[in-house]
Amino acid sequence: MSAFRRLIRRDSDLSFGHTEGTEVPAVGHLVLCRGAAARGNSGPGQHSSPPRENHMSVIRSALEAAVRAPSPHNSQPWRFEVAGDRIDVLLDGDRVLQAADPDGREARLSCGAAILNLRVAIRAAGRTPVVELHTDPARLATVRAGGPRAASPEDHALARAIAYRRSNRRPFTERTVPPHVREALVRAAVAEGAELTLVREPGLTGELAMLLRRAERTQRADPRFQDELARWTVTEGARDDGVPLVAGGPRAEPGTQLALRRFGGGGGERPYERTPLLAVLSSYTDVPLAQVRTGQALQRVLLTATTAGVSVSFLSQAVEVPAMRSSLRRLLGRPTHPQAVLRFGYGFSAPATRRRSVDQVTHHLAEAPS
Repeated sequence: MSAFRRLIRRDSDLSFGHTEGTEVPAVGHLVLCRGAAARGNSGPGQHSSPPRENHMSVIRSALEAAVRAPSPHNSQPWRFEVAGDRIDVLLDGDRVLQAADPDGREARLSCGAAILNLRVAIRAAGRTPVVELHTDPARLATVRAGGPRAASPEDHALARAIAYRRSNRRPFTERTVPPHVREALVRAAVAEGAELTLVREPGLTGELAMLLRRAERTQRADPRFQDELARWTVTEGARDDGVPLVAGGPRAEPGTQLALRRFGGGGGERPYERTPLLAVLSSYTDVPLAQVRTGQALQRVLLTATTAGVSVSFLSQAVEVPAMRSSLRRLLGRPTHPQAVLRFGYGFSAPATRRRSVDQVTHHLAEAPS
């Protein structure tokens, strides 16, 4: 039995409703799709048109999935324009973090993640997603709901995972992520044209952890970064964006290997896992279009982890400080470009962060723009 077949579970076996103090359960495991169908470029049965009511429901569901994408400081740097079966994905320049992300690289990753969610939701609704990426710096992509197709168990598992994915900034247990799950995470990145490098050697983990600590100190000493971080750290329920204090993890005990970003809250000091599983997601080029593509890979990795009950947090410091990002590339010894550093493990459930509603971020056009 292949590693991917071991990740499948029947829909009737899915378990939800985890609560604080219980380990995050799997949310329906999946097999990664291969070929053009996995990329949303083809599908059977495109000869008929679904009823308009169903079409509108598919578009609405896709948009509701899109706004659940991750973003730095939960800044949600996206807007959508809808005309018929067409959804244009736009970068909201007003929400690009000027201190942490001055060139908009992480914002484009986030929009890429939203595009992947659109694709997943459209597939789960029994339609064929058709995606066109653009070189326009503001209008990043066009996604259409194409003809009917049969939704697979994998489609449903990924779609279910969208609502349950969290950035978990809390300590993980010492339970090891098994090889077949690690393999599935790597394959998820490959399926979207990116590379996920698992940091396996203890020495390399230590060097990466040192890079993270250096980057954290650099950002802590930067008044602009700290002011921006404070503006995006919010009281629970006060705003529909930003990171609430309750979602911030506790302070790590002295001597902890990793440096996690502090959003406040989270209580006192706690021990974090001694042997974290770290990974670096990289692209083969570093142009804006590649960053949008890699954002789709990022979200597929995150959803794949969620289906297996694996928690994930971002260690963004090392890719936000330019000198540290260059050092990270040299450390990996790869010709690729690091886009995200991720921490995987088994943790207790983390609270969801709020999102702006679909209506707040979507403009409906009378007809598709030319």
